[in-house]
Amino acid sequence: MVRYAAMHEEPVVSADPDGPKMWSKNVLALYETDPELVAAVLPRPLELTEPIVRVNYAQVDMPDGNPLSAGTVAVKCRDGDIVGSYDLLMIMNTDTAVVGGRETFGEPKKVGEASIRHEGDQVVAAMSRRGVVLAEVRGRVVEQLPVEPRSERYAFYFKFLMDPAGGRFDGDPSLVHVRRTQEDRLRERIEGELILRDSPFDPIADLPVRRVLSITYTESNQTQSGQISRSVPSEWIWPYRHQRYDNMIARLQPARA
Repeated sequence: MVRYAAMHEEPVVSADPDGPKMWSKNVLALYETDPELVAAVLPRPLELTEPIVRVNYAQVDMPDGNPLSAGTVAVKCRDGDIVGSYDLLMIMNTDTAVVGGRETFGEPKKVGEASIRHEGDQVVAAMSRRGVVLAEVRGRVVEQLPVEPRSERYAFYFKFLMDPAGGRFDGDPSLVHVRRTQEDRLRERIEGELILRDSPFDPIADLPVRRVLSITYTESNQTQSGQISRSVPSEWIWPYRHQRYDNMIARLQPARA
């Protein structure tokens, strides 16, 4: 058998919504920053709603026994009547998670590390890349919160590829809408602090913390589905392409002294 040969049967993938659930530990911090800064990072047609930044950490119990860790930094925005978030950075600890998310959904995923430590009432969460702990939450549990009903939220991504000839995309980017659902079995309110650190590769510190709105710890089961909403003109996205490439970030935005 030649495993690189053409497949004559498609692999069977279970899509049973009542199948086994994958539970994750999550720390979510929401904070206010300056509205003009959020507006500056949003490509058209996305528009500012509120100057709120979402910093999320997750550790997922995978069926194969190897935990997946993830970190996300996103800003609140809308596409028409749909309110959601635009992710500036998504950190994953495996190549498989990075490649699948970037190629399928257009997610700005990069290989890095995220961690959550919950010991007694003390909670510490961190995400890091290239030797920099980019965002860190430190706090303590002060309240058990009611478990909310199943909730949903939206995220927006631009799916594109660079033209091998250089200087352009190989076609107009696709605007992808991703719908995520969440079912909690535990929710806790945390009092603490969110610390951002500068990096020439992941400059999330350019969105400073003006006021922490909330920090929560949850154990949840989450699902994700996506669809292409429409194509958008290349010139809308081209000036923002450096948001997902380390080498361009480093050239355009040197680290602060």
